[in-house]
Amino acid sequence: MTQRDYYEVLGVPRTATPEEIKSAFRNLARQYHPDVNKSPDAEEKFKEINEAYAVLSDAEKRAAYDRYGHAGLNGMGGMPDFSTIDLSDIFEELFGFGIGMGSRRASRNAPRRGADLNTTLTLTFEEAVFGCEKEVEFTRDEICSSCRGSGAEPGTRPQRCVTCGGRGEVRQVRQTILGSMVQVITCPTCNGSGEVIDSPCRTCRGRGLERKTVRKVVAIPAGIDSGQQIRLAGEGQPGVNGGPNGNLYIEIQVKPHAYFRRKQDDILLNLNINIAQATLGAEVEVPTIDGKTTLSIPPGTQPGKVFTLKGKGVPHLRSNGRGDQLVIINVEVPTRLTQEQRRLFEQLAQTLGSEVKPQEKNFFERLRDFF
Repeated sequence: MTQRDYYEVLGVPRTATPEEIKSAFRNLARQYHPDVNKSPDAEEKFKEINEAYAVLSDAEKRAAYDRYGHAGLNGMGGMPDFSTIDLSDIFEELFGFGIGMGSRRASRNAPRRGADLNTTLTLTFEEAVFGCEKEVEFTRDEICSSCRGSGAEPGTRPQRCVTCGGRGEVRQVRQTILGSMVQVITCPTCNGSGEVIDSPCRTCRGRGLERKTVRKVVAIPAGIDSGQQIRLAGEGQPGVNGGPNGNLYIEIQVKPHAYFRRKQDDILLNLNINIAQATLGAEVEVPTIDGKTTLSIPPGTQPGKVFTLKGKGVPHLRSNGRGDQLVIINVEVPTRLTQEQRRLFEQLAQTLGSEVKPQEKNFFERLRDFF
């Protein structure tokens, strides 16, 4: 059966933020959990929702899925890993208790890791081959410079919530399909913080965080290629309640070169030579990523002939050494001749005769076979 698009499963656009994806997942999980929804297909839908969230909530898996679809998850653990999905809040809202033998849910004031951020960095062909240092610019939340994270206007401070007594939770009796149960819910007055801000900070409007543009110098390793990522640990969104910061993931894009092309760690170059050089042989200058070098063209060289320049390719990203440069020969046939050139070619034609013969493989087939 064809798998549905994960964004379609959760009902979010491809540009959805991690918070929007999490919110959509929570709503659908509540709706289709088999203990609540008795429809025959509820269990299958619940599994499909969890599978979609397991991929889209993971920055690396989401990047692979966005680039290559379901095929990009092969070998990455694309199927849902329920150990990474926190369902305790959903179960508690449904039944009044968390997952695992009726244990009381963790406090909302527990430390939580900040969200990951993503950005793109464009490199030239040479920068990707040899590595470099580049400055990357992105935006993230940082502790408010005015209130120092309290959310209250300087000179004031948050007050203890009178509704929950500072616990961030209130208890209520709720009728469920399993009968009457005591349910612990987030305090509606303080939204779980245990504090109420009477005079919100005018800089951050009570968030305790302000949006800032950040610039970081990043070391680009030699041999990196388009589609690969660099992770800057701890450079993402700030953690909550003392939790660790998220990470920043930088996706690399490499500009195409005027005449070099890349095939894994090899560099390909199409080189045009004239018919005399191909026939008689010649010493020609060939551009490489390191500069020009001399290549010996033997007499009788045919179109499609590939010469290998050892060690003139891309450095291996995770090991020593470099790939090669492959020089693919193309013989240019002149389209305009002087009278003298035409006379000489006519004399040559008389010595070569007029016999023709079909070849078993054309130029492109031989080139394909080589690679």
